[in-house]
Amino acid sequence: MPDFTDKLRPSQPDGPTTLARERGQSNISVDELSKHLFSVDNFLERQAQILPIVQKEPLFSKEKQQNLSRVERFKLGLARAKLLRRMTDRHRWDHEDYKMAQYLVDDVSPYFLHMEMFVTTIREQASEEQRAYWMPLIESWKIVGAYAQTELGHGSNVRGLELEARWDSSTKEFVLHSPTLTASKWWNGSLGRVANHAIVVAQLLLPKPGSPVKYVSHGPHPFIVQVRDMKTHQPLNGVVIGDIGPKYGYITMDNAYMLFDNFRIPHSAMLCRYSSVDPTSGAYAKPEQPALVYGSLTYVRANIVHHARLVLARAVTVAVRYTAIRRQFQDRDGDKNGPEMSVLDYPTVQIRILPLLATAFALHYTGLSMQNVYQATRKDIEGGDFRSLAHMHSMSSGLKSLCTMLAADGIETCRRAMGGHGFGGGSGLIQLNNDYLSKPTVEGDNWMITQQVAAYLIKKMTAAVESVNAPGTDETDARFKEFVRNKQSAGSNQPVYTSLSSDQDIVKSFELRATALAYDAYEQRVLKKQNWNSLLIQLHKLSKAQSQSILVATFFEALSSDKSLSGPAKTVLCDLFRLFAYYTMENEGYEFFRCNAVSQSDLNALPSRIQELMARIRPHAVNLVDSWKIPDYLLDSALGRYDGRVYEDLYNRAHRLNPLNRITFNPNYWDEEIVMGTGENGRNILSKL
Repeated sequence: MPDFTDKLRPSQPDGPTTLARERGQSNISVDELSKHLFSVDNFLERQAQILPIVQKEPLFSKEKQQNLSRVERFKLGLARAKLLRRMTDRHRWDHEDYKMAQYLVDDVSPYFLHMEMFVTTIREQASEEQRAYWMPLIESWKIVGAYAQTELGHGSNVRGLELEARWDSSTKEFVLHSPTLTASKWWNGSLGRVANHAIVVAQLLLPKPGSPVKYVSHGPHPFIVQVRDMKTHQPLNGVVIGDIGPKYGYITMDNAYMLFDNFRIPHSAMLCRYSSVDPTSGAYAKPEQPALVYGSLTYVRANIVHHARLVLARAVTVAVRYTAIRRQFQDRDGDKNGPEMSVLDYPTVQIRILPLLATAFALHYTGLSMQNVYQATRKDIEGGDFRSLAHMHSMSSGLKSLCTMLAADGIETCRRAMGGHGFGGGSGLIQLNNDYLSKPTVEGDNWMITQQVAAYLIKKMTAAVESVNAPGTDETDARFKEFVRNKQSAGSNQPVYTSLSSDQDIVKSFELRATALAYDAYEQRVLKKQNWNSLLIQLHKLSKAQSQSILVATFFEALSSDKSLSGPAKTVLCDLFRLFAYYTMENEGYEFFRCNAVSQSDLNALPSRIQELMARIRPHAVNLVDSWKIPDYLLDSALGRYDGRVYEDLYNRAHRLNPLNRITFNPNYWDEEIVMGTGENGRNILSKL
């Protein structure tokens, strides 16, 4: 029977017409801006090469995946991950090619921890001899590894981990043992059903000198441990391991629990690049820098900061395109019979979406900067220079906290700004939102890790006060010393910057606010000896201010040093910089005013200035999101399609692709039958479950 809906079309102007007009009204070049954003690592060229290869594979089709159960989805995720690895061999992809394919398929790979924290920990923490043995096995995937640090009872407090690694001098072995239920490893990705090896972080227990029955803990240390049989893939004797079950997102990731019962591992299992136990004497050699033990966490945090821009850009792309197409109500002060307004023309929608568009660009420049800092610091460490380690650790902790908060909150803001359709599966945000919700918590809870930033800044301020007249050792030290000198000068006030008339002053205002808050924290903690816990809220605000200052300064420096962009593109990016800064400044207005970083008159003028900037940016919004070059295949969104066929796609997903609509159900409550003509009833369903 013919389906008359096949001939129906949306009312006019339709999506394609609307987006064509949106793109035509902007004078910025999408290709020029895209090359500016992705010139560093051949991102666009790699995406263009990998995308058609991935799209040809039926296994990577995304049409029906939202309707699968958890078990079916995990099976599909593992099948996809295996295929990607085989394709890597077939097409001779390098690691960046493989990561691009993984990014486009957009499943959290069950192998993710093998490719990230497992191999990174071996590379950074293992001795030369250990690396020579393990790296070929890891890189060839002869073994599959995971990273087991977090426990049921402890996550952020790594020093509180309960799993024991007790040294047995008689056999030259370590004995892994979980003394309590809360010592169970928990949340460890790639380990629940897939990995056969793991980096296991446990308390190193060595005999107390002179007492062979008493042990002393030397803190958490990493060990490489085989946990499953290499032929049967069953847990080894003394190991209990499995998947922890459903969670908000990460449906294709087998997050694990794991416990040990006096499980013996060889002396060689302890990663001993920076610390070691002498197999003969049992003597312990501690690391020169204890923070080196957590190098893998810093690596992942740096990657999370770098990735945040792409996540937020996806959500903003969907929101901008859809709200440009979606029309609701006529202008109250215009022609009552005229066309309905584009939703994106309402300031109440702009104030939610356009600052996030600016934020995506801010995250981009900061992500690149974080990668550069990490790579430079690792190079220093490899050369035996640890001086930049504390700065990198502080920067990665603060930015991980702020950037993941901005991205996670931004996805949800975009969803809500799109109204009812934002709630549906056609938004393309369900998996993105659910998967990204883990990021504010994993690799250091966003509130907890800000203490590391505050402790670093208090230490820097203390050093600045104690040597206030000496030259600055770095930019932060020089800025802190200038602040202290101004504060000590009789009758001297800190400068008030004219942030509304100078982009350079915007940067200085953010720096002054962060510096003043650092001095306040130093004063409370060092001079007044305040209890640390009583200062935690204040310390979190300090970390946030410092990280916001980094975002603003990095954005400004990127635009100031750029020589490639034409006038129109540069002008719009400068407006985006100001919008991000002013929007942040207005939200944190009390702190800026209290720190004397912005005048009251400038604060009063911020709302109107923000609205002016949004009005200037609005005509370019679609071209700006187009510049991120996010393919429709990755977006998997009816609302965010490049061609604007929003309503056609929404109807197609509901009418033709939804498997529920191919089943005729029995609605009569007096019949136990669930599906018409099958005899299936509730008890049948229960037995299957």
